[in-house]
Order: sequence, then structure tokens, then C-alpha cells
Amino acid sequence: MALVSAFLEIFRRPTIVEVLGELMMFITPLWIAVIVGVFVGWAWKPKWASLVGRDLLDCPISKQKESSSSSQTSSTCFGPIPSLSSLRFLLPSYLPWAADDRNQKEALSMPPTTNPDFSSSQKEREKSGRVTNQDLRHICQLVEEKDGGPAWIHMMDRSTPTMRYQAWRRDPETGPPQYRSSTIYEDATPEQLRDFFWDDEFRSKWDDMLIYASTLEECPTTGTMLVHWVRKFPFFCSDREYLIGRRIWESGRSYYCVTKGVPCSSVPRRDKPRRVDLYYSSWCIRAVESKRGDGQLTACEVLLFHHEDMGIPWEIAKLGVRQGMWGAVKKIEPGLRVYQKERASKAPLSRCAYMAQINTKVSADYLRSVENSTSDTMAIEKSGSSEKKPEGKSIPKLLVVGGAIALACSLDRGLLTKAVIFGVARRFANIGRKL
Repeated sequence: MALVSAFLEIFRRPTIVEVLGELMMFITPLWIAVIVGVFVGWAWKPKWASLVGRDLLDCPISKQKESSSSSQTSSTCFGPIPSLSSLRFLLPSYLPWAADDRNQKEALSMPPTTNPDFSSSQKEREKSGRVTNQDLRHICQLVEEKDGGPAWIHMMDRSTPTMRYQAWRRDPETGPPQYRSSTIYEDATPEQLRDFFWDDEFRSKWDDMLIYASTLEECPTTGTMLVHWVRKFPFFCSDREYLIGRRIWESGRSYYCVTKGVPCSSVPRRDKPRRVDLYYSSWCIRAVESKRGDGQLTACEVLLFHHEDMGIPWEIAKLGVRQGMWGAVKKIEPGLRVYQKERASKAPLSRCAYMAQINTKVSADYLRSVENSTSDTMAIEKSGSSEKKPEGKSIPKLLVVGGAIALACSLDRGLLTKAVIFGVARRFANIGRKL
């Protein structure tokens, strides 16, 4: 009987209390060791650990080297790690790396300091090369699909009663993914949309990612501006800083609006917010026929071309863009309608909206000559078409699946937990193939 009882005990189904007890006995020591290790390691870390940690986190993402002191560098290592980032809000402010977020907010409220070694001749060279006719040529070729780049892949087609949105993506051989979108707003004029997207003061009312905007320079002749932006990113990333040169060309009632990242040595580079150097976001605004079918040009199309290197792995960035694109676009139209009402009420123009009305006029013949300078016409492909994946950006499937097997075997004896883990792992392993 004793042998039979022992045999049956082996196959006895454990109760929920026993399973929970085993899990707690297994997990509790691990979490205690992790927490103690984190606090002890970061409280008494050597200086070389900060430099190594920064290299491990930043090298696969960005090729740019930023100079900083070791104490400042150590704080940047928390940006991409969600668990450590959340701990910073729970620690007292006398720890320097816990008070880093407050220092960042204080830095945003201060005007950019001027580098005393920055020569006037270098400043003039930067001004002259910020936004030029070459940028007009480039956006014209993008609009007419004659820039010689890879084929656009159709991603999305959504609409509301007063708006239609379409989006495309392409992956160049080098550089981040590029996006093209067409948004048609009913009952809107090109001039309203030109001022709306240029108005940084009003943008904060509908763009909740913009937390800081200031104008550093402006040209009353061409309308060229240099603006300083800081955009809020998710909790696992530090905020991003942009130095943007922008200018508008006018041809009839079509407006070619160019905004791109430009160098500006007079604004010192900081660890936080992290500066985005590669940034391009330009659009063509033109009147189009309303979908009502009455033949009237009472609708307006915004043809946008956008890419930037945010310092996030490109495959993950593509997933985030695809999932959040429509939600972000839907927020724009309510802001536009409020802006139209304010303009109808004769509200005073902001400085940015005033600068949006200073345009460089070009003739239709000049635009045609620019558009015909490149004869390679590119085809629009559907999302099912094959595409070349950028090297070094996909997540290794073997690593993800192998980690899932180890995690599933160590956490639970039940089939449900294993199925969930394997499902999540398969989804992440197939990110590169689905996007």
C-alpha cells in the first residue's frame, strides 16, 4: 500500500495553493536578487560601467557619438529600459540619476545658450545652406514620383465623412523607413492648412507629443525659419530634440512646405533630450475636387513625405507607426476645425502663422522643369508585394523562440501559460516578415 500511495502521489494533481506556493518560492528569491543587484550596482558603479552601458544601448541604434561627462552618460542608460525607467520616479531626488527628469524639464524652460567659440562666418554658412532650391527640387520629384527611390508599398486607406487618409511606406537601402501619405480634408482651403501646420503656438492644442517649441531665427524676406522642438516619447525612451529649418514655396494655390533637420552649432547638444539629426517632413498642399462630385475644388489634399532616425530599431519603429498611425491622424482634423473657427472669428495671427504667409513664388514652368529632371517613374505596390528588408534590423527568430522555450519551461507546468508565451514570441519573431 505504501508503494501504491507513493505512486499515486506522483501523479496527484497539485492544488492551486500548492502551485502558487511553488511559484512564490521560485520567483521571490530571483526578484530580491534583481532588486538588490540593481540598487547596489548603480549606487556604487565605476565610471567605466557608464561608458560601456551607453555603448551597449546606443551603438545598435545610432551611429552618432555624443560627448558628455560620465555622470551625465550614466543617466542616459535608463532610457530604453522600462523597468529601470519606472524606478527613477520612486527614488529620492538627492540621487543625481533619479532627478534627471526634473533637470530635463528645467533645461527646456531655459533658452538655448550660445557657444562663445561659434564664429559668425560659420553661422552664415549654416544659414545659407539650411533650406534651398535643392529642397524644392527634391519635394517636387517626390510629389511626381520621379526621385528614383524604391517603390512605395500601400499600407492603409481609411476615411471619415469629412476626411480620407491613405499611407504608403518604402525601405531604402540605407537609412530609416520612409512614409508617404495623402490626406484630403473637405471644406478646407490650402491657405488654412498651410497656416495650420506652420502654427507652433496652436499646434500644442492638438499635438500632445509637442512639449516645447520656440523660434530661433526667421527671415522676413524668404520666410525661412529655424525652430527648436522637443517631442515627448513613450516612457521607455527619452524625449527627442529637433532643430528644424523650414520654408514654403508657392505656385498658384499649391504650397510646397519643406521642414528638415539642420545643424545649428549655437545650440549645444545635451544628453537629454536626445537630438534627432536625421529628420525630413515635407508636404505639398493643393486644392482638389470634393468627393461630393459637384466639380468644385472645395477640398484640400496634404501630400506628406516623412522619415527620421529617432534612435529606435527600425523594425520596432515600423510596428509602432503602423499601429498608431490612424489614431494620430484622426486627432488632426478636430484641431483643424477649431483653427478654422478661430480664423473666421478674426483672431490675431500668431508669429508662426504670419511667417507662413511669406512664401517664395515660383512659376509652373519652373516646377515642370524640376519635375522632369529625373525620368525614373516609380510604381505603387500593394502591401502583399515583396520588399527588401534592411540588414541588421530584424529580431533573430531563433533567439526569441529559444528564450520563449526557456521561459515557458521554468515558469509553469500548465499548457495555457506556455501557449501564451509561444504566441507572443511568434508575433515578435515575425515582425520583420509582416511589416
